[in-house]
Amino acid sequence: MKRILTMSLIALAIAILVTASVGAQQQPTTDRFNVQFTDANRPGQVRVSVMTGSITVRSHTGRDVIITSSGRSDRRRSREAPPEAGGLRRLEIGMAGLSVEEDNNVMTIRANTMNRAVDMEIQVPARTNLKLGTMNDGILTVENVEGDFELTNHNGDIVMNNIAGSVVANSHNGDVKVSLRQVTAEKPMSFISYNGRIDVTLPQSAKANLKMRTDNGDIYSDFEVQLRPSSTQPVVQDRRNNSGTYRVQIDRSMIGAINGGGPEFNLRTYNGDIFVRKGAR
Repeated sequence: MKRILTMSLIALAIAILVTASVGAQQQPTTDRFNVQFTDANRPGQVRVSVMTGSITVRSHTGRDVIITSSGRSDRRRSREAPPEAGGLRRLEIGMAGLSVEEDNNVMTIRANTMNRAVDMEIQVPARTNLKLGTMNDGILTVENVEGDFELTNHNGDIVMNNIAGSVVANSHNGDVKVSLRQVTAEKPMSFISYNGRIDVTLPQSAKANLKMRTDNGDIYSDFEVQLRPSSTQPVVQDRRNNSGTYRVQIDRSMIGAINGGGPEFNLRTYNGDIFVRKGAR
């Protein structure tokens, strides 16, 4: 059963200034509402996508999803008014809107705005799968949630605290910092940044094969890592028959096992250090 909830925030977000001052400040628009999963007795998935802004997800004891969305003030307010605006008031523009769609325990939340930042704080049941993505000027934060996680931040950090489950985290220009209290057995994970540090804390008993590589940084760990020679064979690309090039590529990743080995955990950064820490238990 599909349910669609569209919050048209235009009427609430557009403030008409009562003074003629072009530089008057706009108050951020905030809205809060609850949405239930179709079947609250089984874990649902929450998918959130914003163009600009932060996403914070925390667990709570309830069975529904509580969404708080805040639009930042219009960044263009400091722009000089054009000559054609002489004698006119500026009407500050707030958020463009927010849409939520729930279908068979999959809840999709989208901010329908391109040029303004929208920050979301979301409370979910303790066992909830998450797929989160933001492009600019925001941080992805997840705390105290159990599930399968897929996080992508193009220009910002990813921070996950007290997590249980499996993680795929990818930041193009930011740090990836993840603290896992429990890992899903036999499930691979991935922590990647192009320009940032990778800092992962695992339970002391975690079993994994670590595949680690940094092009401009160092690798640190307080685990007893049993280093293994890489079994990866050189990759040969021969395109000379088509007036192309001949290339041999060798994977320089460091391979090591902790607690006897297990699923592959890929930790990769181009510009930054890698930290693999032992948790409190």
